Amino acid sequence: MRAYDLVELAARNLREAALRNSLTTMGISVGVASLVAMLSLGIGLQKLVNRQLGRSGLFDSIFVTSRQGQRGRTPLAPVITGQPRSLDDTARKDFAKMPEVLEVYPIISAAGEFRTETRPEDAHFAVVGALPPSARASEAFDDLQGTFYSGESVPEVLILADFARELLGLPPEARTAEQSLKPEQAAQLLGKQLTFRYAEREGSDSAPAPAQAPATEPAQKNDSQAADETPGASSAFSVVRREQKVKIVGILTTEPYRGLRSGSTSVFLPLAYAESLNMMQPGDLRNLMRPGQGKSYNALLVRVIKSKDVQAVEEKIRQQGFGAFSLLDASRNVTIFFTILDMFLGVFGSLALAVASLGIINTLVMAILERRREIGIMKAIGATDGDVKRIFLFEAGAMGILGGVLGIGIGWAIGRVINFGTNLYLRRIDIKPENFWYVPLWLVLAALGFSVAVSLGAARYPASRAAKLDPVKALRHD
Repeated sequence: MRAYDLVELAARNLREAALRNSLTTMGISVGVASLVAMLSLGIGLQKLVNRQLGRSGLFDSIFVTSRQGQRGRTPLAPVITGQPRSLDDTARKDFAKMPEVLEVYPIISAAGEFRTETRPEDAHFAVVGALPPSARASEAFDDLQGTFYSGESVPEVLILADFARELLGLPPEARTAEQSLKPEQAAQLLGKQLTFRYAEREGSDSAPAPAQAPATEPAQKNDSQAADETPGASSAFSVVRREQKVKIVGILTTEPYRGLRSGSTSVFLPLAYAESLNMMQPGDLRNLMRPGQGKSYNALLVRVIKSKDVQAVEEKIRQQGFGAFSLLDASRNVTIFFTILDMFLGVFGSLALAVASLGIINTLVMAILERRREIGIMKAIGATDGDVKRIFLFEAGAMGILGGVLGIGIGWAIGRVINFGTNLYLRRIDIKPENFWYVPLWLVLAALGFSVAVSLGAARYPASRAAKLDPVKALRHD
């Protein structure tokens, strides 16, 4: 049988039972729509999470901590390899020497008190951080009001919009709204001076080692001298209250590098200026008890030249005895989670398509009963079993293609409507709208192919049954 005749016969058969075939096609489209809607939701949520992680600008960065004093595994040291070392100046220089590394700088997080010139009686407390010059390229500065630092060691600050509202005496916005200040509000703060009070860590981080007695005259050590030679005993510092005048040069909506900070930082100093202040940080007492050479750090941020080198540099750092963590680790865990979620959503979405396949079987079996005489005549005039099979398979394939196309369109429309309705609700509660529904091209092609495959699979039994029909019995029956 020629291909043209095959198509003509199948198309005529579909038209003759239009209502039944249309209902079967709609069943297929509902199954495909549920599959597309569920998978596009999972894919959209995954892209949303990765987009939020990407906004931190830290996919080329590694967060490094000391493992001294830690027991077991921690999220920052998932694989323990080298002997634990102190995170000091020596370690910082070692990291900077790696050919893949662009820069290394400390993570600074300290408490500070701020007072404005207009209302000096009101104290505002905030967590103070520091930013290097390279931070200007972060996406967090896309909506910057004002300017970036004019230099690396200048007494200037960038503040978050929420803290700016506090300084102005305005009510806080919703935590997730991330709305910029109005221009007239920002103008009241930009260029203004703040009185910044903080605790300075005064004293050497590592005093010279005590002089050794000559070998011929061994010295007798008392208990206090022995204690002085224990790790950290030669280091000491005092805490002194300090005050500085700083100028507000910019206001941010989004916190830069939020992905690798444990808390919320509201005020940011230039990195070199912040290091010169030697501010007291929460981990300084712990670092005092750790042996090291030079200044010790709570954490260092290692930025690599190319993102593809993050994993290799991270492994080198761990082999040197440090805890290392990057957003690639978090992204990898997110990918695993959403892969499992997509599998579950795909299984549930496929159930409706499986039910639709039963409708295909029912439709084609009924077609066999109604067309026994026609099948008998075709076989009597020379049609082969393969010709009869191909007619039924073509009919099923046509319903699968049409149902798949309709289902993809319906699934996309469902996603758009739900996304639109959800964003309307988010706007009402002052949450920034997001696009969490995404239909990639591969999902469209996969859904269409799956629809056709299920239709052809469901048609195998009816097609085989029609091909085996005895023409003599079929003609005698009618």
